[in-house]
Amino acid sequence: MSPSPQRIGVLGAGAWGTALATVAARAGHRPVLWSRSPEFAAMLNGTRIHPKFPGAVLPQSILAVSDPRDLTGCDLLIIATPAQELRTVLALYPIMTNVHLSVVIAAKGIEIATGKFMAEVLEEVWPLADPYMLSGPSFAADVMANQPTAVTLAGNSLDRATELAALLSLPAFRIYSSNDMLGVQLGGAIKNVLAIACGISEGKGFGDSARAALTTRGFSEMLRFGEAIGARRSTLTGLSGLGDLILTCSSRQSRNFSFGLALGRNGSTPSRPSQSSGTIEGVPTAKAIAALAAKRSIDLPVCEAVNAILNCRITVDEAIGRLLARPLRAE
Repeated sequence: MSPSPQRIGVLGAGAWGTALATVAARAGHRPVLWSRSPEFAAMLNGTRIHPKFPGAVLPQSILAVSDPRDLTGCDLLIIATPAQELRTVLALYPIMTNVHLSVVIAAKGIEIATGKFMAEVLEEVWPLADPYMLSGPSFAADVMANQPTAVTLAGNSLDRATELAALLSLPAFRIYSSNDMLGVQLGGAIKNVLAIACGISEGKGFGDSARAALTTRGFSEMLRFGEAIGARRSTLTGLSGLGDLILTCSSRQSRNFSFGLALGRNGSTPSRPSQSSGTIEGVPTAKAIAALAAKRSIDLPVCEAVNAILNCRITVDEAIGRLLARPLRAE
């Protein structure tokens, strides 16, 4: 438990934001959990039960709020909104444009409209914020159940990242620090696209061997993209790269994998995901990744195939045929 309790604001009362608020509470801090809905915030305060975790009682130290002003005076902010909503949520806090504060971003993705990574969006909207990225192999349900989990926290300052990691770490929630912001962001973004690909493979009934091969070739694409933009290979072979990729590409707890699973079974692009299914970050990220790869002439056949399927340019079977017809070469 931290010897100095902090007032930690968490923007986003979905499954991941609530899990991170619970981590902060278990670490001895005073979390303030922001929701867009006053009714939802009141329900959390009254019942102490989140609909995503019906068997878990929220710690009493968590205060749910809905007014952005309620987060004034926090020592640290954690942002757990969907990646494509980050800019909109940040704009609700114009006062933050003049505040120096460490901000941990737990959203994984690339802004589709601009091609910017999450830290770049934060720095653009809140220019005085000190950004950090939290990523790694972690499901919200596992964190809420206090199952052993390890993630990475990256910032421009390794010393501050290490300090924040110590602030939030628990015996069952280990946080490793890094100063490779780009690598941590890339790993968290591209693994969602590759998880859709693996879900498609599963939906087609291709078996474990095919999924292993697809995950491995997808990891090669992650490394190739990382090398092109200056991310460290050691980061991408760590928790926020390979670790997150293995988890997301092999479990139906992953919304991206499950989305791909349905896509593989249907054989065509499904309709827009329902709100009840949660955010499928890999869908917009696939388009952003494909655009960035085309701009830099990076060969990402798996990611490009996923994007083509999602944008109805080819069917699942056509994409599989093209991938299997690629020329053999040295690995």
